[in-house]
Amino acid sequence: MNQPASILLVDDDWHLVQSMAEWLREIGHTVHIADCLNGAKASQDEHRFDLVITDLRLREEDGFELIHHTRQKHPETTVLVMTGYATPDTAIEAIKAGAFDLLTKPLIDDELNLAISRAVSQRDITLENQKLRQRLDSRSGLENILSHDYRMMKIFDVIDSVADARASILITGENGTGKSMIARAIHERSSRRGKPFVEVACGALPDNLLESELFGHVKGAFTGASGDRVGKFQLADKGTLFLDEIGTATAAMQVKLLRVLQEFQFEQLGGTHTHSVDTRVILATNEDLSRAVTEGSFRQDLYYRINVVNIVLPSLRERVGDIPLLVDHFLREAAETCGREIEGFDQHAMATLQSYRWPGNVRQLQNVVERAVLLSRDNVLTLEDLPPEILGRVADPLASAIPQAAGENTVKPFAMTPASYQNKSLREALEGPEREIILHSLRRHNWNRAATADALEINRTTLYKKMKRLGLDDPRLQFAMEG
Repeated sequence: MNQPASILLVDDDWHLVQSMAEWLREIGHTVHIADCLNGAKASQDEHRFDLVITDLRLREEDGFELIHHTRQKHPETTVLVMTGYATPDTAIEAIKAGAFDLLTKPLIDDELNLAISRAVSQRDITLENQKLRQRLDSRSGLENILSHDYRMMKIFDVIDSVADARASILITGENGTGKSMIARAIHERSSRRGKPFVEVACGALPDNLLESELFGHVKGAFTGASGDRVGKFQLADKGTLFLDEIGTATAAMQVKLLRVLQEFQFEQLGGTHTHSVDTRVILATNEDLSRAVTEGSFRQDLYYRINVVNIVLPSLRERVGDIPLLVDHFLREAAETCGREIEGFDQHAMATLQSYRWPGNVRQLQNVVERAVLLSRDNVLTLEDLPPEILGRVADPLASAIPQAAGENTVKPFAMTPASYQNKSLREALEGPEREIILHSLRRHNWNRAATADALEINRTTLYKKMKRLGLDDPRLQFAMEG
């Protein structure tokens, strides 16, 4: 049986409309009927309908007017049109007016039933997409920036004040304080929120590639440029361009940025045509640009151009009171992702989290919470679920067993303390550090099992067996790490 729907049936043939209504009720739908335009509008004012099925000829009235009325006043309602005088042009006109489908009289029961089912399913998909879009908007806006700190409250006020201004905004703060989230919140709070938000990490690209990334290039501009490419400034036209790590821009790139921020015009790399854009630019850095200006590594005129509004984000150690709020949020997200029921951190663990200095700020806190949820075997998280650097412990000698790539930061392994192996067999006591060694290696090699096995100097079959025994073969674990 199809999903029941609330239907308004509109036709000036009273016998036909009564017969159709009776059949639709028999198969489970709720049906109201009307034989004229005013009657249909009155019913729509009194009841909420999933579906309107209307004839295009209602005595001397035009069914197209009911389609337009429904689209404007009741956009959540789907419209099906039926007519005995259908032509290809009529069908096109009805669809353009907002009808979902057009049916030709006389109607066949199965045909009508199928059309209703399709219309209701399409309505459900549309509503679900709207909900998902609202959730994404919420995650991108201020609603996802959790804080009770007075400094952050002031920043929220500034965001609301400058959201619609075209002036450049400079966001400064340590790594991990949420500069990207603030930039996206400004975009979502502005009238540009329906347009693209484009993010570029300036420090991740060499100068020539950064120029191509920002401004685009024409065919033959450099070796490998096999065709024209549109840059980020054009992709963000009418929207927002977020330039992170702007302090890493070279002197040559700073000159090009100064021009485009002043005139909103530029040429593609290797091109001669001047492009104009309406792009809102937000920039971020963890460096002291005023000092860089004094030292001569950053242009003074560019600094004044981008520093119209400066939002300074406090470090996490300056907003210790927010840590329980953030921990609770990250914990619920991680537990949901992993399909686990976690009550939270105990009193001692929470006190330790609040006393730590957090050099990596909010990003580091999120990683610590996710790690604790993934590695803990209990519903209540304790000190034993925190990594050694949070507890101030000396790394375990087993650290030498974890291969490190050149230039990587050393990963702190499982801390072996008396409490962690008391009353356990040797195999049980070694499971914790073995699991973490394999987990860190998998993460470093992007979950490539062959590369992980080679790095750990074991064969792949052995790795697969260990992953299965230690609970590392669950794909949700990989997705949680990537998130």
